Amino acid sequence: MSSDTPTPSPNGQDRREYYRINVTLPIRLQPETDDTEREFTEKSVNLSGGGIGVVVETLYQAGDILSCSLLLPDQVLFKSAIEVLRLVPIAYPGDTYRLHARFIRMTAQNRELLIKYVLQFQRYHLARHYSV
Repeated sequence: MSSDTPTPSPNGQDRREYYRINVTLPIRLQPETDDTEREFTEKSVNLSGGGIGVVVETLYQAGDILSCSLLLPDQVLFKSAIEVLRLVPIAYPGDTYRLHARFIRMTAQNRELLIKYVLQFQRYHLARHYSV
């Protein structure tokens, strides 16, 4: 399989095989059909090679396909389609939701890039908090 061929979407068990980390990154979410250049917003995201969790102010529906762009360290742009799995309302502040989504149609090259950065975030966190 070539590195630009999309990898199959992970199932529930596969998504849990990827290491997850909470990190603050510039992110841009928008409907996949929206081609406008929106601004990045820095947010705390729960990130893995299989999916993403983030607080949003927009009410999406399960099954919606969004374009997700992340600005990784060293200004590396990561972009992938995501499928909304569920949206959980957050009591405070009002009109906010916890979005849970999985990456879809991601190339093997992009998945490797994302996993590389997740592991880099993990190493940094461990070195910063647990080194002697």
